[in-house]
Amino acid sequence: MKEFYFYTEGLTVGYHGVPLIKNIEIRLKRGEILTLIGPNGAGKTTILKSIIRQLAPIDGVVWLDGGEVRKLSGNEFSKKLSVVLTDRVKPELMTCEDVVATGRYPYTGRFGMLSQEDWGLAHEAMELVHVGELRDRDFTKISDGQKQRVMLARAICQEPDMIVLDEPTSFLDIRYKLEFLSILQRMSREKNLSVIMSLHELELAGRISDKLLCVKGDKVDRFGTPEEVFTPGYISELYGMTAGSYDEASGNLELEAVKREPEVFVIAGNGSGTALFRRLQRDGISFAAGILWENDLDCPAAKALASEVVTERAFCPIGADKVERAKKLMDSCQRVICTLDLEGTGEWTRELKGLVGYAGEIGKLEG
Repeated sequence: MKEFYFYTEGLTVGYHGVPLIKNIEIRLKRGEILTLIGPNGAGKTTILKSIIRQLAPIDGVVWLDGGEVRKLSGNEFSKKLSVVLTDRVKPELMTCEDVVATGRYPYTGRFGMLSQEDWGLAHEAMELVHVGELRDRDFTKISDGQKQRVMLARAICQEPDMIVLDEPTSFLDIRYKLEFLSILQRMSREKNLSVIMSLHELELAGRISDKLLCVKGDKVDRFGTPEEVFTPGYISELYGMTAGSYDEASGNLELEAVKREPEVFVIAGNGSGTALFRRLQRDGISFAAGILWENDLDCPAAKALASEVVTERAFCPIGADKVERAKKLMDSCQRVICTLDLEGTGEWTRELKGLVGYAGEIGKLEG
């Protein structure tokens, strides 16, 4: 196991001697990012608590940099691993600068005095996560999102080899969510920092993670790269989805389709139709769509939301049978909408222009 910086063997976690998740096998190299995903209550936080020694494992061993985690002294452990759990930090009469600077305590002497270098590292960490302007603010009086970024600065200031985070983006708006994860990714690349975290945002987990660990029931259901985990239909199965859909390839999450005979036919493509598909769904209007290449940007949303989608194999000419099916659907619909700008003389464009012309002939073309 020398190639792995962090790994577990036969790890079983739970409470009061009752196993919750059994035989957890994690393998993580230095500088890799691992994200835990799964339904609420599946046990992701329990796994993280067992890794950071908040909770004693029921069975198995956790290894960090060649040593058993349970045997490391508190100081050794703090120098190798830092934690971002805002709900556990309730400092009184401490500024944000003070909170960040506590990340240097594993390196201070027996009197806990911070050097100028320690303060410099604290300030550097605060600037890195864009909380320098909060330096003199009372930590208890800033927003949850600001607290989360201050705690990340504290973890960075600690100069660990690994950071563990539990739902770190929960209180962040979209700007700071992306900034937060970008900082983690940059540090994993530039400083060889290993990261273990849990996330609810599947699309972000799929983009930032080197490895994913999927928790389901009393076991780890899958462990691997995003490409190995996000296979068609798996996320619906993992979360027990009963409404709507998730497309693993695109990361699109869609609400439930309107299940009636289509009222509208949409001629779309190149991503031009997705916004309309969603508007029709919001308005409770059923629709059909086509003709789309199977790899078209509009295809995931169309397949999730339309009553029927007429598709053709990627980069192939449109077959006569597909044209006929599209026309039959137009005949049965009340109106036809084209979202494409059909300029050009290519074969595909000519066929779609023909469909637009047919919609005009039968008096159903809108706009």
